[in-house]
Amino acid sequence: MPFAAPGVFRVRPLPREATASYAQRLADTYQLTLPQLLDGSGITLHRHGTPPTAELILTPGAARRLAVLARTALPQLTCALPHLPLSDTAHDTEAAANWKRLDAGQQPVRACTLCTRHRSHNATDTAWIHPPPHQLVCPRHHQAAPDPRLTSTVHTRDVPELAAAHHAHQRLLRHPRAATAWITARAITTRWYDHQQHLTHRWHTRLTQLRATNPHVTTTGSASPALLTRGLITYPETVALARVLTTLPSGHHHTTNGALTLIARRLALAHLAPSANDPLRVFLTHTRH
Repeated sequence: MPFAAPGVFRVRPLPREATASYAQRLADTYQLTLPQLLDGSGITLHRHGTPPTAELILTPGAARRLAVLARTALPQLTCALPHLPLSDTAHDTEAAANWKRLDAGQQPVRACTLCTRHRSHNATDTAWIHPPPHQLVCPRHHQAAPDPRLTSTVHTRDVPELAAAHHAHQRLLRHPRAATAWITARAITTRWYDHQQHLTHRWHTRLTQLRATNPHVTTTGSASPALLTRGLITYPETVALARVLTTLPSGHHHTTNGALTLIARRLALAHLAPSANDPLRVFLTHTRH
């Protein structure tokens, strides 16, 4: 089978983009369907699917053909597409693509529509990505998609603390304990949110603001807006809490009450007195000792 010829257009992948999303954007640029694009590149497509509930799994031979068509070096493409295989085995010539269904926790979310259009020669504004936590919000275009069930992005311009939290999160990443602090903080704020504790009024106000400018969050399947936007609503406080956790001294060099006072101040709370089984108190009194 002849090898794929380099394409006319160079479509830049988005960071951590789903392979199916990138291939579809490439097809949109050439005004082709995805099966037509793959067939023209000598890639055999098996089964059916569509993002975000399914991913396109390419063999190494198919990945090389896609890279040639995209006019992008395979290592560079692999860095951007986390599910794309990287293989230097020249004799692995099978070029096939298989649709694979994804569990809810593995599904990508919508990318910023303006960033997508900029990287798609204005052919489409739809892309699906697997963003790391510190890229939840696009600070340039004020868009976010905290849940794969949202088929449209959430516009966040009217909630400026989300962009501020994004920039604070970038500063947090410089700390060596940033990753563990983030995981802990997210678990704590998620528990608070689900049990309506400590920050309920603030989070309800933020949810109301987001719903006012994003009516589609109320019509997305059977999931409630409160659940679909949970990660976004709690984001500023999660970042703030994570930053505090990185500054607390280890071991017995702090008191629980002193830490709670500091955390309350950073969260702009007049008072913070969690119960004995609250995850924050458990962390401060047991996990860190």
